[in-house]
Amino acid sequence: MPYCKSVAIHRNVKQTLTYILNPDKTDERVLTISLNCMTEPEFAYTQMKAVYEQYARRSYDAPPSQSGKSPVKAIHYIMSFADSEGVTPELAHKIGMAFVRKMFGDDVQAVIATHVNTEHIHNHILINSYSLTGKRFYDNKVSVRKIREVTNGVCRAFGVEPALNYENEGRSLNYSEWNHKKNGTSWKEHIRQAIDSLIPSVISFDDLLAELERQGFTVKRDNSILIKVPGQQRSVSLWKLGEDYTKVSIQARIDILRAFANSAENQLDVYRLSEMLAVINKDHISSVGDLEGRILRLKKEFEKSKGEESREKLKVYLDIRDTYNDISKGDYISKLVKEEKLRKEQEQKKQPYRKKLKR
Repeated sequence: MPYCKSVAIHRNVKQTLTYILNPDKTDERVLTISLNCMTEPEFAYTQMKAVYEQYARRSYDAPPSQSGKSPVKAIHYIMSFADSEGVTPELAHKIGMAFVRKMFGDDVQAVIATHVNTEHIHNHILINSYSLTGKRFYDNKVSVRKIREVTNGVCRAFGVEPALNYENEGRSLNYSEWNHKKNGTSWKEHIRQAIDSLIPSVISFDDLLAELERQGFTVKRDNSILIKVPGQQRSVSLWKLGEDYTKVSIQARIDILRAFANSAENQLDVYRLSEMLAVINKDHISSVGDLEGRILRLKKEFEKSKGEESREKLKVYLDIRDTYNDISKGDYISKLVKEEKLRKEQEQKKQPYRKKLKR
């Protein structure tokens, strides 16, 4: 159950690089690597500084303004693993590298260092706030959610259990709650199951809350959504149910199901879309990030075993992902129409030949 947090670096980038690349913490830098810069603190700093100043048009060493604010020069990520997860330093290092590639692409400047000097294994990842091509990376609520989705997906791919409850405050389920969830006896799990059952049939987050109220749940709409199970004395904040149950995540899950359902209603390839929709519901695919994580894991399983089951499941998941990408871009229906038009044209071309054969 890895925990990942981010820290925006407004100054002292060199100091941070020196800390995370400390030979005493990284097995004499055996567990360090960099992307698009060198793995020496001094050189990495100089190279990041050059890229930053090219695109930001300001000094990397500029002091804070009179208001006390200064631009983000770099972003520092710390990814920690519990002892119970059995993650080796080498595996943690691979997870850190895969995370950087998946999250930021190939043109990011990044330094990755796995520290082994404490009781628990953890990664330090520092990225420049500008990529080699001038793309700006941000540290905000949206990026934090994306980071946690990618972290979960990468961990699944490497066979590491992702966070069960990955919150903005860094909270995770305690053992008691996790055990209740596992056995289906948690009242929080009762809320999760109710939400899961409603997502395929509602059209929006507000519609889902209204349906919960119709089923007897008490819903309080405040700065945070509070939900109370019938017969329970205490309410629970929605965000405490886990990352798949935040308002943003629930709406995303509704949207992915509706995207397939709405496309099926156009009576084009209805059977295929309905099959995909059934898989999404049956396998509890909660988001595109979740789907990507499963694809990575299945690819790894197939490479090891070459099993027919892994191959078929991977094929289905890839088809769902590609179809969703088409739908979300608005190209799916037009693509199907074009394919149907081409099929009819080819069919018409065969008609004269068939008439000749009949004669």
